[in-house]
Amino acid sequence: MHFCAGSISLAVATCDARHDFAGRPGWEFVNHHRGITMRLRTAISTSLYLIGTFAAASAFAGTTRDNSGSFEPTGKGWGEFKSGHGLVDASKPNPNGQAGHGKPGGGGNGISYHGGPVVLGTNHVYYIWYGNWSGNSAPTILTDLASSIGGSPYFNINTTYYDGSNNHVSNSVSYSGSTSDSYSQGTALSDAQIQTVVSSAISSGRLPKDTNGIYMVLTSADVNATSGFCSQYCGWHTHGTISGSDIKYAFVGNPDRCPSSCAAQTTGPNGNAGADGMASIIAHELEEETTDPDLNAWYDTRGAENADKCAWTFGTESTASNGSKYNMTLGSRNFLIQQNWVNANGGLCAKSY
Repeated sequence: MHFCAGSISLAVATCDARHDFAGRPGWEFVNHHRGITMRLRTAISTSLYLIGTFAAASAFAGTTRDNSGSFEPTGKGWGEFKSGHGLVDASKPNPNGQAGHGKPGGGGNGISYHGGPVVLGTNHVYYIWYGNWSGNSAPTILTDLASSIGGSPYFNINTTYYDGSNNHVSNSVSYSGSTSDSYSQGTALSDAQIQTVVSSAISSGRLPKDTNGIYMVLTSADVNATSGFCSQYCGWHTHGTISGSDIKYAFVGNPDRCPSSCAAQTTGPNGNAGADGMASIIAHELEEETTDPDLNAWYDTRGAENADKCAWTFGTESTASNGSKYNMTLGSRNFLIQQNWVNANGGLCAKSY
């Protein structure tokens, strides 16, 4: 799902989705954390953090809801209503609503399995630094994040998810490399151009082709994603056919472009508000890509993936020496990262399992 903007208080949680689960933007919830105005967050397989609660609305005037269908994730933070005859209508975010951290329906733990694959074994993370990152500490901070999130009590939450053969996700993540892209597609990126950035990195040999990995396009603050960055989402995840294989990838925007929408706080525990904001978006998209890589595995009745259900909730926090908040330590760094949905014990948002 996408990391979306909004405010948290209602028990509604679905904001991570893409248009067709293959690469369109969606929404993810945000909360008025410590009185902060609505914030946007991320997602991939086109998943998004919604800017508020979302309402189900007909995609076409005059159509009626087919109750035999269900909501499916889009990767941008919201679900779309599907029937046996294809798309009937879609859920839309309500900018005036509030995001929730309660559990929507979907199985005994508030989330259900729909038959698709999950990522088994070690999940490989690849970064594509798009734009101008010269002199920015983000590459150091976020590489440390990817290098330390695997094996943590936080990522262990994802081991509560499994495939149709009862093979569980592993608490194993490997940072497997990065490359840079100096504005090959300009500063205003469509969803298709973001896939082109990933495809180019693989086809040129700058990054290996890896079906057990996720390629994250991390954009500098001067780059916009035209399908809704800062207004509808902060990030998303999806998948597509690249070089003949099913490749998972994500967009993660820099909250420095719109801190009131995509950052939980104006000062981060690592002294870089943009990078610290991106850390939570990256975690969100990574855990959704792990448990719902093709947008047909784990999600609830509203189309919310695991991270969508806990977007912009952080649990117990501590105060860093610079006055910022953090809620976990990964490696040698403190981070403020959203909670994730535990698929056990009835379901709940937590920072560890």
